[in-house]
Amino acid sequence: MKFTKQDLLTLLISLFLFASCKNPDGVGLDVDPNSAIVGTLVNTERITSSTVREGDITTSTLSQHPLGYMVDPTFGKTEASLAMTVVPSALSYDFGTSPILDSAVLVLNLGTQFYGDTTTSKYSIDVYQLTNKITTFKSSDVQAHNSTLVGNFNNKIFPKTPIKVTDIVKGKADTLKTLKAQIRIPLNKAFIQSTILSLPSTATSSNAKFIDYFKGLYAEINKTSSTIAGGGIAFIDFASTNSYVQMVYKTTNSSSVIDTVSVNFPITSANTVTANIKHDYVGTEVQTQLSNPGTQYNVTYLQALAGVKTKISFPTLADFTNTYGKVVVNKAELVVDLSTGTFANPFAPAERLSLYRWDIAEQPTNLDDYSGYLSAGAANLFGGFYDSLKNRYVFNVTSYVQSIIDKKIIDYGTFIAPTSATEFQITPSGTSAARSVIGSFGNPTNKIKLNIYYTKIN
Repeated sequence: MKFTKQDLLTLLISLFLFASCKNPDGVGLDVDPNSAIVGTLVNTERITSSTVREGDITTSTLSQHPLGYMVDPTFGKTEASLAMTVVPSALSYDFGTSPILDSAVLVLNLGTQFYGDTTTSKYSIDVYQLTNKITTFKSSDVQAHNSTLVGNFNNKIFPKTPIKVTDIVKGKADTLKTLKAQIRIPLNKAFIQSTILSLPSTATSSNAKFIDYFKGLYAEINKTSSTIAGGGIAFIDFASTNSYVQMVYKTTNSSSVIDTVSVNFPITSANTVTANIKHDYVGTEVQTQLSNPGTQYNVTYLQALAGVKTKISFPTLADFTNTYGKVVVNKAELVVDLSTGTFANPFAPAERLSLYRWDIAEQPTNLDDYSGYLSAGAANLFGGFYDSLKNRYVFNVTSYVQSIIDKKIIDYGTFIAPTSATEFQITPSGTSAARSVIGSFGNPTNKIKLNIYYTKIN
């Protein structure tokens, strides 16, 4: 990032002098008032805001993939299904002589995120075979699958509870081992026997050959069979080989002895996993705002999983010097209040929000403030994390505000959106399902406001 001397001075002041402040309606951070820099606070700059729909995302590159179903009284219905490519554990894998399947399980390793109800809701997950190889990767793409059910899971999901499974080792005693939280879906034995175990080794001589034949698996929530008390979205880890199809089978070895063998055919994002994501806002205030984009409301909406975000603008900020003269912005922060009464378990507020802007081509780009903190190894100082005591989010936007005031940057649109707690994203998030309802500038109790702390210069 390229700083002017003024920009660098501003960043240093932000880092070392304004780490906190006693006045929460001022700069919003707590410092010893004796060490606070002298300046003038303005927090009356008008902010317009509106709820806008997110676009499609590419889901094949996600760090973890969504699966689930939610019924949110504020945001309506959200559904995520998975299409998964399965590959052999080894090329030219040989199942041996006369293999007979004992059991087959689709193992979905739970990732770091789960949003929704884990206490009451029971999730019925149906599994089918894909009709075609996966060749499309957008969140709106529907992956065709056969109608014959080949597996089902119907239970609660416990995203933080390890499980114990029996580890079968060829030629040795079985052992019990503890694994991290996962969803285990029994698969139809006849289906796996006929489609995988009966294959000759030539069918597994390459991943491409096996995929041409087997295509893959598709998992979705059966809404009729599920018991949804709010529901939720699980995120599945396909980054390594922790998700797989496990097959336990018997085969005859060279000594005519029956061996029991366990093999895992991995499912990894490297071999293509995609998610189909659907939002149904019918009958909600979210839909009302999307249908009336020119209306200013007292609240706006934020929902991850390629849902909705809030577009804000600062219509008078470019005229700041006309009112206050030439200034150095010592500190500027965007304070985003949650709307009272719009959050409760299982639909807790998003843990983290992102803030970014459009460039002249209406492409998302980071604010200079975030880029500056990132290059200094202190990206978290940019803010956007949920403050559970004050029910708000705060962003440090000193450089951005100064640049708009100085007309170095034109405000083509600034956006607030949910992002993963572990990833700061300026594109629609597919690795979180969280949501928040935030106040607008005109909201009498829960506002969005821009605190500008400045010093006038000649």
